[in-house]
Amino acid sequence: MQTIQVLSGGAAQGLVAALERQLAERGLAVTGTFGAVGAMRDKLLAGQACDLLVLTEALVRELEQQGRVVPGSARPLGRVRTGVAVKSGEPLPSVGSAGELAAVLQRASAIYFPDPVKATAGIHFMGVLKTLGLDRQLADRLRTFPNGATAMREMAADPQPGTVGCTQVTEILYTPGVQLAGGLPKEFELATVYTAAVTSTASQPQGAREVAELLASDAARAVRQAGGFDPL
Repeated sequence: MQTIQVLSGGAAQGLVAALERQLAERGLAVTGTFGAVGAMRDKLLAGQACDLLVLTEALVRELEQQGRVVPGSARPLGRVRTGVAVKSGEPLPSVGSAGELAAVLQRASAIYFPDPVKATAGIHFMGVLKTLGLDRQLADRLRTFPNGATAMREMAADPQPGTVGCTQVTEILYTPGVQLAGGLPKEFELATVYTAAVTSTASQPQGAREVAELLASDAARAVRQAGGFDPL
């Protein structure tokens, strides 16, 4: 079995896990770190071993220009929206307008989301809170974590009812105990294209290319869409 080292945004963690069997059939296993895309970029730049990156399209393009990514190896996986989560089994609130979202947040017992400095969804959601004028009002209820997957797991484990989360749809759909209430209102919509690419320092470049090809393949289209990756 060939082991491929990955540095990936949390949005792709569920997708990689869902394709584990198909990867194993090709003699491939994926291990590594999933987290905020900014933190994953920093790990690569600091010299952490990595064969395959799965980051935002913009970051992959930037790293390719810096010589950190093999030219022509990038494979887009799809567009991921940012959404609102509530506990599984609780009524789904309406979050389709700024007013509805504000009301839901003001009622929340706690608000879970990823790192507002390095995580794509966390940075964006903090901006939404500021636009709504709720960042200071709700400061004591804000719960931030290194990435969206961790934020959703912690939200699911919180025993108090009425918690709300915001992160990328993929991380909501793949976390037991939370459910998707809907995407952010149109005026706050954030959809991020994620891309897999082989690093220029890869010790397993061919295996990394095969993983990228499978993640982006037509054969995996249904798995991507079920996990929150919208087609481009």
